[in-house]
Order: sequence, then structure tokens, then C-alpha cells
Amino acid sequence: MNAQSVRLNTTASNIANAESASSSAETVYRGRHAVFAASYNNMLGHPDTRSAGDQSSVGVSVLGIVESDAPLQMRYEPNHPLADEKGYVYYPNVNVVEEMTNMISASRSFQVNVEVMNTTKQMVQRVLTLGQ
Repeated sequence: MNAQSVRLNTTASNIANAESASSSAETVYRGRHAVFAASYNNMLGHPDTRSAGDQSSVGVSVLGIVESDAPLQMRYEPNHPLADEKGYVYYPNVNVVEEMTNMISASRSFQVNVEVMNTTKQMVQRVLTLGQ
């Protein structure tokens, strides 16, 4: 859930800055994306006792956030206040449609994780009432 929260925040940041203009390629906002990695945890807490095929507890951790290397958008707008000496204004390399797709995916993944947690909680509560 934490990883999807980071993904939602970076996507929201990208969408918020999608139309921010700049006068140079060095200062323009660049799209950011979270990098995930699978993390395996042994249920007993001993990572050295885990066999190669044992995936008793699998999760996702965020390795970091990287900037996109997609090309920036250069638009010829000579009347824009941030236009350079050639009349170009630089815009971020953010595709709003792609970012909205990422946001929907992250939101649904987060929602599914919440439902799994709630189902697990209900199952544990029912197991505890079996002895009564």
C-alpha cells in the first residue's frame, strides 16, 4: 500500500506540472516515476533459511524515484513571456493520458490491497469466535 501511495503522489505531481512552462531545457520539470522491487520476507524472520522457491511473504518496496528521459516538448511561442531568444518555450515530458492511466492503476491496486486487508481482518475475527 505504501508503494502505491508513492506512485499516486508522483503521478499527481506529474499531472500538476504537465503544463508548466520554462525558458530553458535545464530548468523545465521532468516527469518522475517510482521504481519498485519485489521483496521476499520469510515468515519466521530468518532470511537465510528461505529456500529458493519459498515466497512465503511477498511485498513491494520503492527503490527510488527517477526522472523520465523522454524528450521535452519545445513549442514555438515567440509572444510567451518565457520564450527563449529563438522563440521556443519548454514544456515537461509528461503525457497526461499516460499519467491518468497510471493514477487509475495505482488507485485500484491500493483499493484491492485495502480489501484484502479487510477480508483478512474479518477472517481472523471469525476464527477467534469459533472457540466460543
